[in-house]
Amino acid sequence: MKHLRQTLAVLLALMPALPAAAQGISLDDLSGYLNGLRYAETAFTQINADGSRSSGKLYISRPGQARFEYDPPEKTLVLASGGQVAIFDGKSNGTPEQYPLKRTPLNLVLARNVNLAAAKTVVSHGSDATMTWVEAQDPEHPEYGSILLIFTANPTRLTQWIIRDEYGSQTSVSLGDLKLGESYSNFLFDIDTEVERRAN
Repeated sequence: MKHLRQTLAVLLALMPALPAAAQGISLDDLSGYLNGLRYAETAFTQINADGSRSSGKLYISRPGQARFEYDPPEKTLVLASGGQVAIFDGKSNGTPEQYPLKRTPLNLVLARNVNLAAAKTVVSHGSDATMTWVEAQDPEHPEYGSILLIFTANPTRLTQWIIRDEYGSQTSVSLGDLKLGESYSNFLFDIDTEVERRAN
């Protein structure tokens, strides 16, 4: 589960600029944006709990699909597709670790209909002079840790994503500029296709 939390930290790179608001960005505005999002990609830099750094690229296709490509030497690949999340070890061609999408933070953002205001996972939402934040946690499984999303304004955009585990350790991700895509092939996200490719 530790590796899952670290690799899922890049999820929120899918969110580009959001409309600025003097009193912070409302959950309804965030939900409306996510529901209108289809295709996007961005680079990311990840700082893990042990201080090590990773980087890579994220592709997203809503609803339900995402691809996280980690740069060498790590070369980890994370795919979300068909209700599953699969983590491929860059040093092995073996079977990937798989988890139900609904048991990961990805489910909240990749869902067909996002309603953060009604989501029981949102435990904190606020703002100050420089940022707006949203914190989410599974109410039935607090041992999974929490996710903090940080947005800035002028222009408003997501700048950081932090995952804290049950021990207080955290994984932080800084996001690059987001590029909106027109469409991506489903093969980019297909878990079975990747398994077959690595087996050959």
